[in-house]
Amino acid sequence: MENKADIIKKVIQAFRSAAVKYCRGEELPIRVNTDVTASTREVHMIQAIGDNEQLGVTELARLFGTSKSAASQLVSRLSKKGFLKKKSSRKNNKEVRLVLTDLGWEAYKTHEQYHSKDMDYLVGKMETFSMSQIAMFLVMLESLDDIMEQRIEE
Repeated sequence: MENKADIIKKVIQAFRSAAVKYCRGEELPIRVNTDVTASTREVHMIQAIGDNEQLGVTELARLFGTSKSAASQLVSRLSKKGFLKKKSSRKNNKEVRLVLTDLGWEAYKTHEQYHSKDMDYLVGKMETFSMSQIAMFLVMLESLDDIMEQRIEE
């Protein structure tokens, strides 16, 4: 019979396995059209910009839990690929407002279709669990998020 320590070890192993697969998945290409692909990470940023075109690099960094430098690099890559444009903010010339191009909106819509299939599957799986199980899972994920945040800040 497994004891608590054994089950905790299995949970940690399962989390590590899922985290590695998630990271690999973030690099997988998503075909936007016949000529263009974007990584999942790039499309997630495109989605965030499409959901709120008032976002700047600082807000994106905060939203994705990354440095401004890393967010800026990804924004520059997306701009070079033609997914977005940088526009000066009306409030402050130093601030940049990010706006999707037609290609950016095409990527946004492609991701919505791609993402909805995964979300439907995930929600279907989660609906098989009780409210208390889902709430406990959320508490555990929040704890893991706190640990990862501390690790990054060190």
